[in-house]
Amino acid sequence: MLRIHFTAEDLTRVRIARTPDPLWEIAFSLHRLQSARGRWAFAEWHRAARPKLTGTPLGAAVRKGLLQVLPRASYFPDFLTPPEAEEGLDAGCAAILDTPPDRVRREVEILDRVVGAPPWAARLAERRAREELVGTLRAYHSAVIAPHHDRIRARIDGERAVLGRAVLDDGLDGLLTGLKPGMRWRPPVLEVDYVDDRDLRLEGRGLRLVPSYFCWHRAVAFADPGLGPTLLYPLHRTRDPGPALPHDASLGALLGRTRAAALRTVVLGATTSELARALGVSPATATHHASVLRNAGLVDSRRYANTVLHTVTPAGAALLRPPRRAA
Repeated sequence: MLRIHFTAEDLTRVRIARTPDPLWEIAFSLHRLQSARGRWAFAEWHRAARPKLTGTPLGAAVRKGLLQVLPRASYFPDFLTPPEAEEGLDAGCAAILDTPPDRVRREVEILDRVVGAPPWAARLAERRAREELVGTLRAYHSAVIAPHHDRIRARIDGERAVLGRAVLDDGLDGLLTGLKPGMRWRPPVLEVDYVDDRDLRLEGRGLRLVPSYFCWHRAVAFADPGLGPTLLYPLHRTRDPGPALPHDASLGALLGRTRAAALRTVVLGATTSELARALGVSPATATHHASVLRNAGLVDSRRYANTVLHTVTPAGAALLRPPRRAA
């Protein structure tokens, strides 16, 4: 178990990542390739990724390179998932390249001792070797992560909406109490189901919460307690929807002003009761409208406390976007 100890100051410094962290999503997606656990939740992604990795140069580079230094194990090097990636893939890759050689050697030695490192990993202390690895990271991200960016971003936005609602309703205590799965808030300690038993004392540094699309089953933190306190945790998983419905089916579901108004209402997140009040209809009717929008791929619905929170998906947002005028 990981026990995260908060002070009063730490509670004022809890923040939620604005966007998916591309390097952590790369690492966790590689773990999904190494395990059948939870594969049902990523079935569509697996189907799309497999032909890009099976029998291809990229697949060989991933197998011989990335999988060996980012294993699904109790440890992989922290320098491969730097905090700078919060600002995007370019910033994260630049941070990998700028990692001091001594730190790279130290973390590769830990990898070798704990899991077993490939012989070539020692060369990562050299910038040229890190450049080659970063090239593979970029190619992998472009091939198997970037095509799913809208769906990943929508799920992260939905999680932020849920957590933001928890803060508005019940403060930071409500946010920390609502973190799941595998986490329990027992003030002033957040208990996290973990691969080993340790304590993390925040000591005024606060905590960055990073919901992750590809993370599965349990949360993950940096191995080095000296790094900025960060907790990656899995989203509440449901089976991913199948391919989007044809555009005319979505438009058919939206015929009428009421559902168009419903879609506009959930842009910033709305519970079923709030949706009913905004539309001037009964909760049962609001639920029906939300179901039609959800089945058309325009709305995502998540249970929050005793209610259901609806948020717009990228497809729904695109439908609301004003049409471009011809030049």
